[in-house]
Amino acid sequence: MKHANRLWAADALLPEGWARNVSLAWDAQGRLTEVRSDTAAEPEQPRATGPLIPGMPNLHSHAFQRGFCGLTEYRGQTADSFWSWRELMYRCAGRIDPAQVEAIATWLYVEMLEAGYASVCEFHYLHHDPQGEPYPQGPEMAHAILRAAERTGMGMTLLPVLYQTSGFGGAPAHAGQRRFLHDTAAMLRLLDTLKPACDAQGARLGLAPHSLRAVPPASLTEALDGLDAIDPTAPIHIHIAEQVKEVEDCIAWSGLPPVRWLLEHAPVGPRWCLVHATHMTADEATDAARTGAVAGLCPTTEANLGDGLFDMAHWREGAGRWGIGSDSHSTVNAAEELQWLEYGLRLTTRQRNVMAEAGQPHVATAMTLAAVAGGAQASGRPVAGLAPGQQADFLELEPGHVALAGLPARDMLSAHVFGSHRTSAIRNVWVGGRSRVREGRHALRDAAAAAFVDVRRTLVAAS
Repeated sequence: MKHANRLWAADALLPEGWARNVSLAWDAQGRLTEVRSDTAAEPEQPRATGPLIPGMPNLHSHAFQRGFCGLTEYRGQTADSFWSWRELMYRCAGRIDPAQVEAIATWLYVEMLEAGYASVCEFHYLHHDPQGEPYPQGPEMAHAILRAAERTGMGMTLLPVLYQTSGFGGAPAHAGQRRFLHDTAAMLRLLDTLKPACDAQGARLGLAPHSLRAVPPASLTEALDGLDAIDPTAPIHIHIAEQVKEVEDCIAWSGLPPVRWLLEHAPVGPRWCLVHATHMTADEATDAARTGAVAGLCPTTEANLGDGLFDMAHWREGAGRWGIGSDSHSTVNAAEELQWLEYGLRLTTRQRNVMAEAGQPHVATAMTLAAVAGGAQASGRPVAGLAPGQQADFLELEPGHVALAGLPARDMLSAHVFGSHRTSAIRNVWVGGRSRVREGRHALRDAAAAAFVDVRRTLVAAS
């Protein structure tokens, strides 16, 4: 069989670890058909100049929030918290329109691609117009997100958010949340409407019940049943146990903390991504991990919002899978999310190299492989690394970068994660076998950046 695309690399990170002299081939649909190590490069086969590593799935994103990053870093009350930040976020959410969302998402996805992400799970809850009414032309906001992904080449899992109440026990939603709201039947109609558009561009469609405080139990059951009728394998993502107040409120409502309630009342399993899951008991962590669900960790956002630190020790006791996301996008850098995750664990355990594995003593290698596998599972897409049948999503590290130069491949990856001084050591990025970043730059970088700056200027002027 003649392959449309081939690449040879002296070093590549495969799911089982580093390999030498690796030949890749992929078909016209962007799927890897061949991954062979210990091979000689063919005479006309293109050669990578640096090590290849798999593209990282970003398993949690609220794209529009990139538009106000940096604008909440001041003290507005005696003790700022996630809850005071949320009120500022609502102000931005209340005035943004579909064209502005598309411009922000386009720039964000350019940033992500340049920073090592090759796909994203968009936890999309900004549905309606500023008065809370559906757009006359349909789900304009969701289509803006899809257009941004298609234009930039970003792989997409679109997760429309079901949001109905402002707190446990059915507390009515307030004005700042009116753009988010759907009844369950309307949400299922939205999924039916969006599925053809997602299928047409190779995106995956799932569902995100926002949180237990925003989706009452009967609605959660009805939504999951409806999703199964549309696609019984579709991914399901939910915010859970992010804040201590959320845990306390859930206990006051039900007698159980949120993760325990979910485990006892919903069919949690490998389709699920438990986003944040920061405040769990040890038993909750191991029990949730054993369901096969993925923990969606967003270390830089969790730090920015003062959430807390994830209980990785008990999650790993349950052989739990995990992945990383940039969430509110205070940082857009896959390597930095890994660095923050490891450093948070070092601070709490007072140990080093916490995330190393028995078979992978190099922390950056072990974390990259784990985050790619977990992110792929949460995405519901074949983006689990350099293996036949997976999408050809990979990136090439820059061997001449000052932090990497002269190092063996596995140490280049370590330097990229732990020693690159927040500068990009990524040279080229392919998504679905197509070149999207060359020499560190996306083709849309300048135009997308200019459009983003114009939108942000408008939003700031309106605040």
